Amino acid sequence: MGLGYIGLPTASVFAANGFHVVGVDVDSQIVDVLSKGQIHINEPGLKTVVCAAIQSGNMLVRQVPEQADVFIIAVPTPLKDDNSAELSYVIQATESILPFLQQGNLVILESTVPPRTTEDILVPILQKSGYKIGEEIYLVHCPERVLPGNILHEFVSNDRIIGGINDKSSDKARGIYEKVVQGNLLITDATSAEMAKLMENTYRDVNIALANEVCRIAYDLNLDALEIIKLANMHPRVNLHQPGPGVGGHCLAVDPWFIVEKSNNAELIRLSREINDAMPNFVVGLVKKMLDQVVKPKITVLGVTYKGNVDDIRESPATEVIRKLKQANIDVGIYDPYVKNYEFEVSNLEEAFVASDLILLLADHKEFKYLSADELGFLMRNKQLFDTRNCLNHSKWKDAGFSIKVLGKNNQNS
Repeated sequence: MGLGYIGLPTASVFAANGFHVVGVDVDSQIVDVLSKGQIHINEPGLKTVVCAAIQSGNMLVRQVPEQADVFIIAVPTPLKDDNSAELSYVIQATESILPFLQQGNLVILESTVPPRTTEDILVPILQKSGYKIGEEIYLVHCPERVLPGNILHEFVSNDRIIGGINDKSSDKARGIYEKVVQGNLLITDATSAEMAKLMENTYRDVNIALANEVCRIAYDLNLDALEIIKLANMHPRVNLHQPGPGVGGHCLAVDPWFIVEKSNNAELIRLSREINDAMPNFVVGLVKKMLDQVVKPKITVLGVTYKGNVDDIRESPATEVIRKLKQANIDVGIYDPYVKNYEFEVSNLEEAFVASDLILLLADHKEFKYLSADELGFLMRNKQLFDTRNCLNHSKWKDAGFSIKVLGKNNQNS
């Protein structure tokens, strides 16, 4: 149920391992694209696996579910405006399988959810089927633990948490996942599985917030945050992350709020979210200083995805940066080779650079490392580069006449 960034790889991997799979998505365009042997998301190797699964007959694509032995729910759980979890897609998906449930079926929730969602929301819905949940219908939460850009490998190789509402449910799920997962299968209860998944992403979000706070403190003290972090990391028990323009993606920027929603004691987690959410505004403030003497400035934004080498724009800090730049009446040209459909116009490379006063790099796509500094600089009005990911060859751009700024290096020219 759900053929997005997690559901589609999940369906295709099971099909590739001999399972008969019906992939269900309510979006008719997605179903149409997949039925034609195409894919609607960018993930290395995925198109080959999907095409093979469909051509073999092991995977069908539909808009409505069918009777099955196992139902896997892998639908989105975005944030509401108040930062609480939007669970309507999970609820709708669960309700949609009720007419097709049979005794002995296994229901697996893979979507990332707040603690107690499986017990407090899915169990009551499934009870409407008339079956005893845990005895006649089995239920587990088995959260995805994959990294976009490496999903197919990690789906198979990573350890997997299986959180059943009882032992029978966990045993049923273990029998399914052991057919495709090479990593360890870690058995626990459903609520512990939900919380463990959230903590995996919260751990990274909190550590990124610490790096971003070091960055901001370093600006106050006229210090080089990147040098400080490098020196601190030479201690054998220290591993500070690198600062950046913010945190995005459906996981890191979302999951910690699911914990905050459920507990007033999640104070550090809440503060970390607020620190990371404030970084786009901090970056815009630095940009404005760089353009202080420029009349009617134009900025070239390189990369709008939440991380490099993916097409995922969900919760990307670049979107908030661009929004604030436009609110400040700054013209913005956007170039991202991975993104086609975006709320702001994405230009071709030349259009994005013509008459620009500043390059603002927000995503570290590998393609950006091979851009010609000389040719692009020739198109620009002012040669300035602000690298918020510290990923480019700055010597090359400096030799082309650019002044360079790197997030965390304060006012020093890198």
